[in-house]
Amino acid sequence: MNILILHTNLNAYLVLGALLFAIGVYGMARRRSFIGMLIAAELILAGASINFMAFSRFLAPNPAIGQIVTLFIMAVAAAEVAITLSIIIAVYRNYKSIDAEDVSELKG
Repeated sequence: MNILILHTNLNAYLVLGALLFAIGVYGMARRRSFIGMLIAAELILAGASINFMAFSRFLAPNPAIGQIVTLFIMAVAAAEVAITLSIIIAVYRNYKSIDAEDVSELKG
């Protein structure tokens, strides 16, 4: 009996990472609110992180490199969320909406 074990298969991780990345890109293109765009951007970063970790686990001579890159991606994602939420709050205070089309005429 040959049972497919997913945690020992590089292709399973790559497909999952590509799926998350594709959902994130689709969400960035389709969402009109800033919160939806923020969630889609987080999905893109999660897909990239999964691919880094997968390549690190299966192909890299030093697996710590993929983990370090993933930690940097997580730090960038946390900073992105903090900055984006503060911008969303500032936009909501001025325009009373977080819809991207409503604030497309920003001057600055």
